[in-house]
Amino acid sequence: MSRFIFKGAGRGQISFPLGGIGTGSVGLSGTGRLIDWEIFNRPSKGSLNGFSHFAVKAERDGRVLDARVMNADLPPPYTGNALPGAKFRGCGFGPERYLLSGVPHFRDCVFTGTFPFANIEFQDGTFPGRVRLDAFNPFIPLNDKDSTIPGAFFEVEIANTGSEALDYTVALSVANPYREGGRLNRFAGNGNVQAIRLSQVEMDTADIRYGDMCFAVSGEQDVSRQEYWYRGAWFDNIGTFWRDFTRPGPLKNRAYPAGLYAHSQVNEDVASLAVRIRAAAGESRRIRFVLTWNHPNNYNDWNEHEGTRKKDGSYNTWKNYYAVLFKDSFESAQYALANWDRLKEETEKFRDALFSSALPEEALDAASANIAVLKSPTVWRLQDGTFYGWEGVMTDEGSCEGSCTHVWNYAYALPFLFPALERSMREADYRYNLRPDGGMPFRVMLPPGSGWSPFRRPCVDGQMGGLVKTYREWKISGDTEWLRRLWPSVKKSLEFVWSKENGDRWDSEKSGVIDGRQHHTLDMELFGPNSWLEGFYLAALKAASEMAEALGDGGAEEYRALFEKGRAWSDKNLFNGEYYIQRVDLKDRALIASFEDNNTLTGDTVMEAYWNAEAGEMKYQIAEGCGIDQVIAQWHANLCGLGEIFDRGQVRSALAAIYKYNFKKSLRFHFNPCRIYGLNDESGTVICEWPAEKYKPVIPLPYAEECMHGFEYQAAVHLIQEGMEKEGLDIVRGIRDRYNGENRNPWNEMECGSNYARSMASWSLLLAYSGFSFDMPKLELGFAPLRDGSYFWSLDRAWGVFEKKEKTGVLRVLYGTQKIGRIRLGWIGKKRAFLDGTEVNVKAEGDLLIFEKAVDVGEGHSLTLGAPHRPT
Repeated sequence: MSRFIFKGAGRGQISFPLGGIGTGSVGLSGTGRLIDWEIFNRPSKGSLNGFSHFAVKAERDGRVLDARVMNADLPPPYTGNALPGAKFRGCGFGPERYLLSGVPHFRDCVFTGTFPFANIEFQDGTFPGRVRLDAFNPFIPLNDKDSTIPGAFFEVEIANTGSEALDYTVALSVANPYREGGRLNRFAGNGNVQAIRLSQVEMDTADIRYGDMCFAVSGEQDVSRQEYWYRGAWFDNIGTFWRDFTRPGPLKNRAYPAGLYAHSQVNEDVASLAVRIRAAAGESRRIRFVLTWNHPNNYNDWNEHEGTRKKDGSYNTWKNYYAVLFKDSFESAQYALANWDRLKEETEKFRDALFSSALPEEALDAASANIAVLKSPTVWRLQDGTFYGWEGVMTDEGSCEGSCTHVWNYAYALPFLFPALERSMREADYRYNLRPDGGMPFRVMLPPGSGWSPFRRPCVDGQMGGLVKTYREWKISGDTEWLRRLWPSVKKSLEFVWSKENGDRWDSEKSGVIDGRQHHTLDMELFGPNSWLEGFYLAALKAASEMAEALGDGGAEEYRALFEKGRAWSDKNLFNGEYYIQRVDLKDRALIASFEDNNTLTGDTVMEAYWNAEAGEMKYQIAEGCGIDQVIAQWHANLCGLGEIFDRGQVRSALAAIYKYNFKKSLRFHFNPCRIYGLNDESGTVICEWPAEKYKPVIPLPYAEECMHGFEYQAAVHLIQEGMEKEGLDIVRGIRDRYNGENRNPWNEMECGSNYARSMASWSLLLAYSGFSFDMPKLELGFAPLRDGSYFWSLDRAWGVFEKKEKTGVLRVLYGTQKIGRIRLGWIGKKRAFLDGTEVNVKAEGDLLIFEKAVDVGEGHSLTLGAPHRPT
């Protein structure tokens, strides 16, 4: 699987995130360096934590044979990075000293990344042994607590390739990052754990600056330590440490009294923990280290509004959820080491199940890489465990707050991997964003309950997408009581569409067609009907009809009738014979003037924002353009089991047009004045394109010329769903070739910042290839794989793999218990079912197998459909 192995220049942009859900992360670079220390409740791209690193040495008979830091050659350039304001560092001073490129290290390495695991095999023929570093953080679908451990797990494997026994020492050194309250490094240990805690001498635990870190090993090992490196000036600390480490034998401890230099300007306070092992000739040994952190107090300093501060001017704070689980970093380190085997085994079980899936390599690459967003600083968990997401992150702050509904619409990983967390997003949205009139701003403000977003205009795709997602969560969980609790808010949000209080007049005539002023995920507003946003409305109506019927709400028939009316009108009036368009007269100045609300994202009046007086036409519209999201509602419907939203033949034609016009095999001659996410001879799919014979507005839709990955993925997956696999894979391949490790980081797809949530649309590739369907209120599952093979699946109570071979299928549960009352498999041969080899009674109705009595398939058990399963 070549896409997961990185060598040479292909490792240069790698930063592999290691951390829990909502805890922040530390990056492991492609050469073994610890970078991007994003564990302090804020992003910190490009950051280093002093001289933090791993090192190894080999000894024989009391003589040091070799010692290295566990890094490979630093890739160029070597002039130094631009560091504005920094003195005697940066450009003109060479690489940062913290990168340790001037300390003996390995010549080369091979980086393998199959998220959530990374491993680095260091290569240098002169070192007496083979050295490998494995790293992960627990990622166990459905187990959100163990997947929220604030830490990075490392395992160093050393193989003695020589003919004599050797002693090896592996040391992890970590800098104390705290600059206020005085630094304190102290050994902490018991019979099971030996650790060094990094903290502050004087700091109230409720202070927003409070924190502590810990790095630890299990207790039953030959461990030595230095609580402090030598405190001095110039290059004294690293020089003295290297002298100490390269001597034979263990490290000798150095400690300073807590008060000494506690508030000094000493450049670094670094600590080291070393483990010594003996490996016989030909023997391999492994050493485990865990690095944990605790920065419990979060606060809003990016968007001052009512509720941000207390009366005394201090910040209102909330605890990170991981700080509710663990009182400090030492407790989380103890838990990690005590449960390591189970945590690793269950994470490996997930990784192996996912990577066994019979997807083309580029599709598997896309689906697996982007779940790394869940372990990045894009994600927080609030004190009660609620999941909260930025859109992405900038260098040192979040990018676009509030679990933005129109961006997170695209993110299909969380609802299947951690359904309870996805439901918490729905609950927070309806609790904090629903206005009395039914309109919903699309960003949750923090602290929770501190009011609505200053930009209070609801967006069509976000608000209508909320209904579709609520439907999806109900279908995944089967929890009708959960739906019943949310239903009054959900219903109110739908009926806002035609409410007289809706100043944007989305569907003021209650015609089933949205034709008013429509805010959307591309940050401005469309005027007039268009299939993109109308599709969200139609999908919401159809979902609402089914939910209302299940709850005995009398609105079900009305919603269904509105859906049918709107669908018929849209298919007839918005399809131009090749693709769907926006119906708008760009010269109609009066249309804009009819909307008096001047609350625009640009801060201008509505006329200033949307009327181009020079050209005499509207700005920021699609009109006759071919938009990448024109039939996105059908993509959602296919994934969630909603059925047809638009005419299927017209949908297929529209998708073919997106591939024909929007997909660029080479971007070299494509004009893009916007952000650059693809360039030169890279391929990409643009947001909107106007065929040569169609009129392109003078100032078109924002971002029209960009390649934005979440949009690209949904179009690609939809093509695959509709039988155009080659075309869909061309788009997927174009994205992942851009993230090849040399040009960009494979585990950080960008849009409005790094670690962008919308890219988790790529998870839907797995759903498309497996043909996975679900309706848990009916205890129903289904599979219609594109080809024979194994496919990972997951729902609210269990996950596992489904294996198709010709006319037989086997469902295996690897975690949890799945109750099944019916299963949809139109392709199987014999209509029979066997639970662990014992036949169970079923009857066939069309492509359904209905069990006489629902079966529970537990962990380690299997359900065979078709011919009886015979072990090989």
